[in-house]
Amino acid sequence: MKNFTLPIRFGLVISASLVAYFLFLALFNLHTQPIFSLGNGLITGFGIFEVIKYHKLQEGKNFSYSSGFTSGIIAGFVATLIFTAFFVLYATELNPGFLSNLLAVFSGDYYAGIGIVAFTVAIMGFSTTVVLTLTCMQLFKRSRNIPDANGKRDGEFIMKRTL
Repeated sequence: MKNFTLPIRFGLVISASLVAYFLFLALFNLHTQPIFSLGNGLITGFGIFEVIKYHKLQEGKNFSYSSGFTSGIIAGFVATLIFTAFFVLYATELNPGFLSNLLAVFSGDYYAGIGIVAFTVAIMGFSTTVVLTLTCMQLFKRSRNIPDANGKRDGEFIMKRTL
């Protein structure tokens, strides 16, 4: 459980930031415009970057790709689950007319209930988390192209010529 405390804490902070951003947009009635969901990606990406960075600082030389990836995934999934729960609460209890306003932005004559909209929000959050974690890990993984102190690259072997 100790290995998961950092990503869970960051997941809580990311979700609080997402909720604050959503409520800020709601003040100006912009929360029904899909273009502003790009801000969610920026907030989530920054949070995932930070959790992997702090995890790498904690682990030091023991940092591995899989442990960094796990930290980013856990933080993003926690944030997605909490934000989705908030979204459902907001759309059903706090602002019951929100869902019809949100769906009015899209052209078409169809009905989508809160279940499918919440499922879509969750899937978007999970997929954003996976893509951004993979992207951030490219910055933090050990490179095999940089020589070590002995001038040898990681994984490199030298073939000796025999006569």
